[in-house]
Amino acid sequence: MDNKNKNIPVHVGIIPDGNRRWSKERNLSNLEGHEKGYEKLKQSVDWFFSRGVSIVSVYTFSTENWDRAKDEINYLMKLLRKAIDEETKKAIEKNYRILISGRIDELPGDLPDACSDAMDKTKSGTGGTLNLCLNYGGRIEIVDAVRKMIKNKIDPEQVHEGMIKKYLYNSNLPDPDIIVRTSGEKRTSGFQLWEGAYSELIFLSKYWPDFEASDVDIILEEFANRKRRFGGDG
Repeated sequence: MDNKNKNIPVHVGIIPDGNRRWSKERNLSNLEGHEKGYEKLKQSVDWFFSRGVSIVSVYTFSTENWDRAKDEINYLMKLLRKAIDEETKKAIEKNYRILISGRIDELPGDLPDACSDAMDKTKSGTGGTLNLCLNYGGRIEIVDAVRKMIKNKIDPEQVHEGMIKKYLYNSNLPDPDIIVRTSGEKRTSGFQLWEGAYSELIFLSKYWPDFEASDVDIILEEFANRKRRFGGDG
């Protein structure tokens, strides 16, 4: 795809859905589906960055995911620990930074320290930003923002949209221009709930493990052809 003169989104949000259904249709375990999904995530970040996207936010693990089977959660936590180590090394090599959005302190074991370490070691990266939404929920994010404002004794008359934005996780990031969900489900499930108010939405029917570089081109082409109005006329 030739990106010259194309309207490339600055910030792409991804809801990588369908790992478990992908594995079930192939008589594989859920764990194998998640492993395949992680391998696809590593590839997709490179695909987006190489095409000019500056920020990729990924719904990595939601606050609702804790309701899954204990064995699956334990595996996911181990996979996340592995992913953070591997992505940190890769980010340093390729000069991009890692941010992690969510209730990081509530994660088990040494995951909170690993998250902080990843952000610290990659903070000077200028080649892009990978924002992992981990133990994240859009409503929880707003709740946490309100709690911080109350703790800081913000006067009610000072509360406005910009103030709320300031107290969100990693509030320095621009809002996502487009949010993509795989698996055929047509909802955002609380992902970037505040930030995604005017994001373009694309829903792909394929499961996340089947996501390919050609899908990135389709997404960028679709975005380039859309006219964003932000509630205005036209």
